Parts: sequence; structure tokens; C-alpha cells
Amino acid sequence: MAKLTESMTNVLEGDSMDQDVESPVAIHQPKLPKQARDDLPRHISRDRTKRKIQRYVRKDGKCNVHHGNVRETYRYLTDIFTTLVDLKWRFNLLIFVMVYTVTWLFFGMIWWLIAYIRGDMDHIEDPAWTPCVTNLNGFVSAFLFSIETETTIGYGYRVITDKCPEGIILLLIQSVLGSIVNAFMVGCMFVKISQPKKRAETLVFSTHAVISMRDGKLCLMFRVGDLRNSHIVEASIRAKLIKSKQTSEGEFIPLNQTDINVGYYTGDDRLFLVSPLIISHEINQQSPFWEISKAQLPKEELEIVVILEGMVEATGMTCQARSSYITSEILWGYRFTPVLTLEDGFYEVDYNSFHETYETSTPSLSAKELAELANRAELPLSWSVSSKLNQHAELETEEEEKNPEEQTERNGDVANLENESKV
Repeated sequence: MAKLTESMTNVLEGDSMDQDVESPVAIHQPKLPKQARDDLPRHISRDRTKRKIQRYVRKDGKCNVHHGNVRETYRYLTDIFTTLVDLKWRFNLLIFVMVYTVTWLFFGMIWWLIAYIRGDMDHIEDPAWTPCVTNLNGFVSAFLFSIETETTIGYGYRVITDKCPEGIILLLIQSVLGSIVNAFMVGCMFVKISQPKKRAETLVFSTHAVISMRDGKLCLMFRVGDLRNSHIVEASIRAKLIKSKQTSEGEFIPLNQTDINVGYYTGDDRLFLVSPLIISHEINQQSPFWEISKAQLPKEELEIVVILEGMVEATGMTCQARSSYITSEILWGYRFTPVLTLEDGFYEVDYNSFHETYETSTPSLSAKELAELANRAELPLSWSVSSKLNQHAELETEEEEKNPEEQTERNGDVANLENESKV
């Protein structure tokens, strides 16, 4: 009986083990922190969202680069004027106010010390005493006199006397230093106000770049325009391809810059920017897009930076506008919608259609593959010509081989005729 119960228990345990093996087991993974979850490898499906490409230059033209671990900060102080101009407006205004306030307080303190050391404070009501500065009876009045001296206001109530040589020397020093401070701070504010950065806000680039056929060649195109009536003088355009590369020696070059020819050799890069223009880059063997097809383009991690430079007609200062296009902003098989129309006596630009594009028939092959197909299409013609030339040469050789036999036959006939005549 004990053996029977033991065997029954073994069978039940075996069945339970079989059931445990065959039954699916739900494994509950522990919850991880967000940083740990981000570090885990992700199994990306086919319909996953495209990975966001980090821009080198943002659409508004600002460079997305931050300088860190700069130890030689004294270099900023050696060029203090440029440092102040590059500061934001709130910091610039704060420094502007602080510089004047500190100088006024500093020289006001010195004027008060001179009056205190000479004993002018003790003889305020004494009409026989000649003070260094009349009507200076405390620090507040010394501070007001400092402001009047540096700003050359001169109300006439507080006046320096000729019995105070140290006051005369201080007056000269404050006048010279005040002029330097005025020139420096006013110049800084003037340069900051007249910076042509805001002029670049009215230079617009199309939101997308397009790739389509133009004059039988595959071209990359984007559009630029100027919203103001005052034009950009000596305008020029250039483009850079930002893409990491690895050399044949194994060196990795991050964010390598490659020139994109937009008409440098033909002069098309120099623009007369009165109306919006479409800038074209021909994709040829020297182009970095020579081997890129429509299917390969979304897989590329690249960025096209376009730079428009010129002089502001009103001020003569150099202006630069920038923008960029990543792979998701390059449309294959599209063209830009025309924006220029002829009205009664003038041309009108419709900026509502500036960024609009329309689809056009464009081969999805790369420029290299298109060139290879064009070469293959020409090969049968060359083969037929060469074969005909070879056939013609063979016929000529056969004729040359037949001619000696005919000549020998003719020579034999002439000899026979001569023998018969002799007989």
C-alpha cells in the first residue's frame, strides 16, 4: 500500500512537471529606471519612426554647437569689445548701467574724501573758508558733483575752486576717463544696434530642397528670396555637405565638410537677388550625391548647409544668412512652384507659394546609374559600327587576295598573244 501511494505521488509529480513545462509561463520583468530603460537595446520594427538627426545648423541659421571646457577664458577679456557686443541685450544693458554707476560712485567717493581730508565738512557755515568744491556738504552732494562733471552738465551750484590743486587733477582725470567710458559704451551699443543679424531675418530659404531633372541632368535645388525692397549688394551663395566619414587609413572624421558646387566656376553663385531664385547643383562625378539614389537617400545621415552672403545696401555692412536641410527635408522627384507673375507694368512675387512644390517624373536611380545606363544604350551602336568596319576591312583583304590571281591570268594571256604574233 505504501508502494502504491508512493508510485501515485510520483506519477502526479511527473504530470505536474509536464504541465509546468508545456504551459506558458508569464515572466514579469522588474521595473527599471528611465535611464536604464533608455540604455537597453531597442528592437526596431519596419514601421518604426525615423531616427532624428542632430542638426549642425538649425533652420534659423544658428549653429548648434556649444563650446565646453574652455580653460583659457582670459582670451575673452583681451577682446572685451567683441565680448560685450556678443552678449545678450539684458546683460549688455546691465553692464552699461553698472559701468556708469560705478564710475560715478568711485569719483564721488574721491571728491568726498578730498573734502573730508581738507576739512571742508567742518567749515560748511564759515564764509571765510574756501572749500575745494563749493556747496559740497556730504557724500550725496559729492556724488551729484561727480555726475555733473562726467556728463558735463554743469548746473552751476557746485563749482570747483582754484585753491584745490588735488581737485583740479582729479577733474582732469575724471574728464578723460569719462570720455573713454562714453566712447567705449556708446560705441558698443551702436555696433550692437546696427548689427546686420536682423537683416538676415528677411532673407528666406525654402523649407525643403528638391531633386529632379533639369536639362537632362539630375540636380539638387533649393530656393532663396529677399523680403525687403532694399537689395543685398554683391550677394553670393555657397553650400556645404556635413557628413561624417572614415578615411582609407581608418581615421574617423566627424562632421566632415565638403563643398557643393552651386555654380562657382560658371559664376552662377553670384546672385542678383531682386526676386526669388532657384539655386541648382548638378549631380555629376564630382558631386557628393553621385552614388545616392532615391531609396538610399533616407538612409543617409547628412546635412546640407547653405550660406547666403552680401552687403546691406543701406549700411554697407556684410550680412550672412544660413539654413540647412537634412535628409527628411530633401524631396526626390519634386520641383518648386513658380512665384513670379507678370502684371500690368511690373512683376509680382507671390510669397505664399514660396515653399510650395509639385511632383514631377524623375528616375529613382542615382546619377551614376543613369550615366551607366546611358553608356549601355550607346554600346550597341558602337558595336555595329565597329563590326561594319571589320567587315569592310575583311572584304578589302579578300579583294586584295583575288587581284594577284587575276593579274597573273592577265599576264599569261598577254604572253600567249605575243608568242602568236611572233609566229
